[in-house]
Amino acid sequence: MRNISYAYGHNHFDEDAELLAVLRHFWPEHKPKQWSQLQEFGAFAGGEVYEAVYHIDHDARPVLVAHDIDGNRVDRVRLSPTELRILKETAWINRAPYEGQGWPYHYALLYLLGDPGLGCVLTITGQTVYALHKYAKRGVEGVDAIKEDLLSGEAFGATWMTESQGGSDLGANETTADRDGEIWRLTGDKYFASGAGLADFAITTARPAGKPAGPKGLALFLLPRLNREGNLNFHVRRLKDKSATRAVPSGEVELNHSEAYLLGDAEEGIYYTLENLTVSRLANAVVAMATGKKVHLEVLERVVRRHSFGQILQDHPLIRRDLTDMAVRSAAGLALAFYGVKKFDEAWLDRPPYSARYHLARLVTHLAKNRTAEHAAAMTAMGMELFGGLGFLEEYGIARWHREALITPIWEGPSNIQALDFLETITKQRAHHDFLAEMVPLLEGVDTPAARRAQHVMEHSFDELEHLASREAQWYSKHHLRQIADSAQVALLYQMTQDQGGLYERLAELYAVRFLDHEEYPSWVDEDTCVWGG
Repeated sequence: MRNISYAYGHNHFDEDAELLAVLRHFWPEHKPKQWSQLQEFGAFAGGEVYEAVYHIDHDARPVLVAHDIDGNRVDRVRLSPTELRILKETAWINRAPYEGQGWPYHYALLYLLGDPGLGCVLTITGQTVYALHKYAKRGVEGVDAIKEDLLSGEAFGATWMTESQGGSDLGANETTADRDGEIWRLTGDKYFASGAGLADFAITTARPAGKPAGPKGLALFLLPRLNREGNLNFHVRRLKDKSATRAVPSGEVELNHSEAYLLGDAEEGIYYTLENLTVSRLANAVVAMATGKKVHLEVLERVVRRHSFGQILQDHPLIRRDLTDMAVRSAAGLALAFYGVKKFDEAWLDRPPYSARYHLARLVTHLAKNRTAEHAAAMTAMGMELFGGLGFLEEYGIARWHREALITPIWEGPSNIQALDFLETITKQRAHHDFLAEMVPLLEGVDTPAARRAQHVMEHSFDELEHLASREAQWYSKHHLRQIADSAQVALLYQMTQDQGGLYERLAELYAVRFLDHEEYPSWVDEDTCVWGG
């Protein structure tokens, strides 16, 4: 692996200055033991995990085994022993929120893991635990044992919501649920089922008989792989042939009177589902930035090894400009992601009807999910370019990271869905008032053109979304979502200056110049090695 990667064998916690700063700022209550464990995990992520994810992607994709040796239908995925071992050794990541260690610790570990495929397996398993922890009633047999198996790596979970006719439009789902005594029987197809063939338990949406059309008619269910008689409870039609995220098997699942258990109240199922989407959207944001950072680490080593036109790459002004862009995106996107994590950590125990702090967490999550995905795609594409022809070769690691990054704008709802859900937090929940109450003082406390520009953009964008007619607001919602996210990143970088030093003031101003003013980075950064990593 050392022959095809510069980042392999390094401690990805110790070498990630942005992560260290973000955790110190947004998670100051961390314990020394947690910090030590993050450092230990950083070495694991830069070594065994880094090698394993390359191997899985290139040589050892999950394989669907339809029948066992006796001819019985099993629809079980066979994983590489390497992947299975890594998943078992990282299952404990999901324990943190339920043992009082907080969501920032969980998401910091997920960030260090870095790989979207492995991260997806852990996240969908964690989402299953989340739903059981908050909403499983006593009618779910053995719920504590199920949770422990999921948290220990003895079982895997999944979230199956998407159907072919609706995609992100959950209200179009057609899977039905009919009550049969203590259980329910589900019938329908799930078209993009991450964890298909791997999951021992899935949470899934279905419409109970008599419930109305649309999202509010959906209930949330726990679907075991085996029914009460020990027989296969559903079928996996096939696995998808994906561009990346190959570590997580994604397939099509057929439900035919499949046994399931209702979670919580049927009337609140769509709210539980959206809660679970918040968990995975934050994971998407964190792992998007992690994917960009993996390439950033590779690039920082490449530019001091490669020579062109009589100089090492790092000495060329245009290379320093590109390194600046990667550093600015990395710092800003990670700050926004962990601000979202912090807001969720403060609100995750809320239940319907939710508090204002929960709706604020949702608003920030939409900002973070959308903008970090764009950062990741840009950073990994730039990384390929800086490696030149080698960056386009699958033989090395850079091309794979770019392929991995390209799922992050799609997973958990693409940008159009994020914009519409974001708009709903404004027009119905009025969550932007609490958001502005936090952001505006950060910007008013800094007397700079960048801060004034960020405040103006943020307030103007919210004002338009709040007062435009519905269709017009939808038309502009994606534009304003990005504008508000960019203004928020400026505010958060300025906030980090308070305890992380003057570098973050420069990063805030550079972010504002590039993404709010849409101007080129100023040439003075050429001499500021602290910014671009020289």
